[in-house]
Amino acid sequence: MNNKIIFLIIFILYSVEYKVQAQGEILITPSRIVFNPKKNKEILNLLNTGKKSETYLVSFVQKRMNENGSFTEVTTPDPGENFASPHLRIYPRRITLKPGEGQVVMLQRRRNNNLQTGEYRSHLYFRSTTDYSALGETKIDSVAGVSVQLIPVFGMTIPIIFRSGKVNTTVTLTDLKLKNTKDSKNINFTLNRSGNSSIYGDMTVQYMPLKGNPITIAAINGVAIYTTINRRFMSINVIKKPSINYEEGKIKIIYKSRQDNSKQEVFATSTLNLSN
Repeated sequence: MNNKIIFLIIFILYSVEYKVQAQGEILITPSRIVFNPKKNKEILNLLNTGKKSETYLVSFVQKRMNENGSFTEVTTPDPGENFASPHLRIYPRRITLKPGEGQVVMLQRRRNNNLQTGEYRSHLYFRSTTDYSALGETKIDSVAGVSVQLIPVFGMTIPIIFRSGKVNTTVTLTDLKLKNTKDSKNINFTLNRSGNSSIYGDMTVQYMPLKGNPITIAAINGVAIYTTINRRFMSINVIKKPSINYEEGKIKIIYKSRQDNSKQEVFATSTLNLSN
């Protein structure tokens, strides 16, 4: 069994547990890395799914989340905003992959006992040197009815996070409103965060009729709110069916930890009464 086949087997098994990030002709897993406090090293797996060889440069960029969920690239941190890149090493930084070939990228954390308590985050940036066309469009993780704007990007970024000292986060869902547009029906709300750490999880929206079982009307996987903001404005498209009467009953939003965790934790819930 050659090395290529061995890598593909490992990649497939690894992808069963961790979410795969894919754009253009490169697959990357996992789609984010949060360092285990007991480990100094983490790995990413890359796979060239295209029909020609590609060379990628790997570097760090700094991104700040905005209240609408978009990102702004930054060079200077705000007070209390910590970049992870000064404390991390990447190798290799230049990768050439033949069609169907895979490569492991290693991230190593430099230990520093003098770090301030809190979360440190940077984004790992993969850029093709042989094809400067867009690698794809921003891809939302398993979206079922979320309002987004697709913007072409010329590379891929993966969030890299580690935490120092004691961190905590609390989250609430507020300002729930059901909005009608010409072509859709949206549930709007605010995702509020407090503490010195980000949070990341899955959202489920349920319609609860006056009689009968709840019906899932929308779901989004991989919703984050990072430490650069204390609130994020959300708008989710919900399904429209004759059997669902949005003039009565309730809408419930559940925000919980990822499904790939062995035990899901419910971060927050909130309910909108439609009968009022």
